[in-house]
Amino acid sequence: MKNKRGLLLVVSGPSGAGKGTVCADILKRYPEFKLSVSATTRPPRPGEEDGVNYFFLTREEFEKRIKEDGFIEWAEFCGNLYGTPKANVEALLNDGIDVILEIEAQGALKVKKDFKDAVLFFVVPPTALQLKERLTGRGTETEEKIKARLSQAEWEFSQAENYKYILLNDKVEKATERFISIVKAEKYGVDKNTEFINKFAQDLKNIK
Repeated sequence: MKNKRGLLLVVSGPSGAGKGTVCADILKRYPEFKLSVSATTRPPRPGEEDGVNYFFLTREEFEKRIKEDGFIEWAEFCGNLYGTPKANVEALLNDGIDVILEIEAQGALKVKKDFKDAVLFFVVPPTALQLKERLTGRGTETEEKIKARLSQAEWEFSQAENYKYILLNDKVEKATERFISIVKAEKYGVDKNTEFINKFAQDLKNIK
């Protein structure tokens, strides 16, 4: 059995859960997966390349693509626009490539609405205390910002029921293996193998 269309794999979770680290480990160990490159209106930072780190667009270009329904999801943060280009993702999926979207919960819920076959993963640490410890351990956040992130995490956890899988991130390597196991199981779902089932049924009729 071969799935002709790739899987759209949405990975999100609260700040401090380690979703970025897990995605990086998946891509390093399993290069057959592709991470969707987002578009943004913010200027490139030193070392960033267009089409590699982001697709860097002017605000006019970005807004034009919004009007043309060119994004799977988009949002504005700190005065800059960010979005997931639809055409790039569709091209990869149609080539049979599994695409990972590492996005925030709001974007994940929009993807679920527009892409019924998307597989949503909600990344979590083992405990709420560990989430706070990870945020504190960065050493880059003020106490006020940590409280704000924890408040945001409360809202994100209230949306967890909209995801298909919880992806426990106690250790990055284990989280990656859990992810891979789930993806393998998804590929054998009946709903993703109707062509194979129908052909098999027809072949049975033909050999009677």
